[in-house]
Formats: sequence, structure tokens, C-alpha cells
Amino acid sequence: MKRILDHLRRMFITGLFVVIPFGITIFILKFLFNFADGILGSYLDSLFTLISHRESHIPGLGMITGAVVIYLAGILATNVLGTRLLQWGDEMLSRIPLVKSIYLSSKQLTKVFREGKTSYRRAVFVEWPRPGVRAIGFVTAEVERDGQRLVVVYVPTMPNPTSGFALFFREDEVYESGMTVEEAVKFVVSGGMVAS
Repeated sequence: MKRILDHLRRMFITGLFVVIPFGITIFILKFLFNFADGILGSYLDSLFTLISHRESHIPGLGMITGAVVIYLAGILATNVLGTRLLQWGDEMLSRIPLVKSIYLSSKQLTKVFREGKTSYRRAVFVEWPRPGVRAIGFVTAEVERDGQRLVVVYVPTMPNPTSGFALFFREDEVYESGMTVEEAVKFVVSGGMVAS
């Protein structure tokens, strides 16, 4: 009986380690699909209901329509009239107080991705949030302020590396981690469980 229970427990734990990554992947993909489909999908559903006088929902239609809209925006941005319209819209959005900060920030973010400057230079340790405690960070830039060379280090929050803090450190305050950027990202995303 004990052998059967041990076997069941072992197989159950092994199964968990197989199923959990698949489950998380499916959950994230489903969330992304529903999010992308839901942006235009609800409007299209309302339009079809209005036309056909009965409720209807076509999964994925919102996402396909969104892709077509993005494609048409690309065509618009590459011709003379479209460029002028976009410049006018850009100027208008840059003048509205609350909208201005959101629009300019998202524009800078897309510019970073377009220019391919998305990779971190190296993974390092810094003493943060207090002396004696070391946090993993990624060097994003090196700048000079008041004749002093400073290193910009992005310290991500766990387990979501897309949020964090951009901090300035002197060069002597930044310590090599001995990890590649990939290893450090895995470390952050796993909450420290995957340590190289």
C-alpha cells in the first residue's frame, strides 16, 4: 500500500511539473487572444447584431480586423497625404495635457523597439534598496553628469520584468553578476528559483 501511495505521489508531482508550464502557456496565449480579439470584437458583434437582428459572435474576427487596421495605418503612413495627416494628429495629441504624457511616452517606447535598442548590455548586481542588499539589474546606458561617469541600471520587479526602476550608479557601485542577460532574465521571471 505504501509503495502504491509513493508511486501515486511521485507520478502526480512529475505530472504537475509537466502540466503547469503547458497550462501557464495556454492561459497566457488565451488571455492575449481574448485581449486582442476583444478590442474590436465587441463593436463588430454589436454591428452584426444590428444588421442581422440576432446575436452573433465570430471568435478571432476582432483580431483579424485589428491586423487589417494596423496594415492600413502602415499604408497611410507611407504616402504623402497620410504623412501630413499623421503629423497633424501628432501635433494635436502633443498639446492636450493628460494625453500628451501618455502619447509621447508610448511613442518613445515604439521608437526604442523600431530602432532595435531593446537588449540590455549586461546583467549586474547593485546595492539596492539599501546598502548590504544586492539586487539584479541590467545596464541600459552609460552617461556623464557633472564630470562623473554614471551607469544607468534597470532593476526589474519579480516576476514581471516589464516594471521596475531605472537608477543611476557610479561605476564602482556596479558589480558583475557573472550571469548572461538571458540567465538573469530567467532568474527574474522565475522569482529566483532558476539560479545559474
